[in-house]
Amino acid sequence: MIRKLYDWVIAYSARPSAPWALAVVAFAESSIFPVPPDVLQVPMTLARPDKAWRYALIATIASVLGGLVGYAIGALLYDSLGLWLINLYGYGQKVDTFRAAYAHYGHWVILLKGLTPIPYKLVTITSGFANYNLFWFFVLSVITRGLRFFILAALLHYFGPAAREFIEKRLGLVTLGLLAIVVIGLVAAAYLI
Repeated sequence: MIRKLYDWVIAYSARPSAPWALAVVAFAESSIFPVPPDVLQVPMTLARPDKAWRYALIATIASVLGGLVGYAIGALLYDSLGLWLINLYGYGQKVDTFRAAYAHYGHWVILLKGLTPIPYKLVTITSGFANYNLFWFFVLSVITRGLRFFILAALLHYFGPAAREFIEKRLGLVTLGLLAIVVIGLVAAAYLI
């Protein structure tokens, strides 16, 4: 099943609609969706290494725009939608601790958590809830999300053929490893937030 899904994504990346799908996932991941855009960016870049930088730019722009929606959810809809999303991911009791961290470490919270597998929507919603400066939120989001997606693009661009061969030979192991990273990120978020 994993092989079929991988083959489908590789084949899909040749379609003109693939960048739009990447944009939608990157946008949604920063505000409401639990799946990171890496699941599309990686196979798309492996299939088309010549478009690595374009895919990174699309993911960055869409993620930052989605982050602004997440910020708005936190600022305007926290009591309803924002709190529901935070509780859905099991972080409801940790929000006050996370919010207090903004008083001292706001810039670092955004920069560091934007690079990790911790769901970025937690940062965006809480930034809005904490009334973090919108200008700095936007600037730091561009930096951290850009770094994340462009570092991934650089690695895939330069090591793409070897990475693709490795992934295709060990798809199950790679999938398990990626799942472990996401789970570790979620567990770490539960204890760090």
